Amino acid sequence: MKQFAYLGVLAVCLLGTGLLEVFLRARVYRRWLRLILTLVPVVFIFTHWDIYAISQNHWTFDSDYVTGKIAVANVPLEEVCFFIAIPICSILTLEAVRSMRSWPVGDEQASQNTHELNTSVDSNRTGGDEQ
Repeated sequence: MKQFAYLGVLAVCLLGTGLLEVFLRARVYRRWLRLILTLVPVVFIFTHWDIYAISQNHWTFDSDYVTGKIAVANVPLEEVCFFIAIPICSILTLEAVRSMRSWPVGDEQASQNTHELNTSVDSNRTGGDEQ
């Protein structure tokens, strides 16, 4: 059972933060395209980093704690799953906090109050001539 420890930790992380999707309306999984566009560069860069580190003997994995399934170029399946799961957990956490605090982030529509604040700041900056 030790060989499933890494996958087990990732599953617990996803389950724990997955509750944020349901109870705090994080809406991460509903915006699947945004999620994929976020994950692709992370998975690509860090998998290649691991490929290099493993090839140079800078990085190894304890065979007692991984299943032995290789995802790509000596990088264990669990490691690639890590590069997917942990960013998802981070995004779910950010979106849950944002949902609870009503923080506008990214390309989403800001609230009417935020728009009014920005308009007020812009008109003060230009001497009040613009609306």
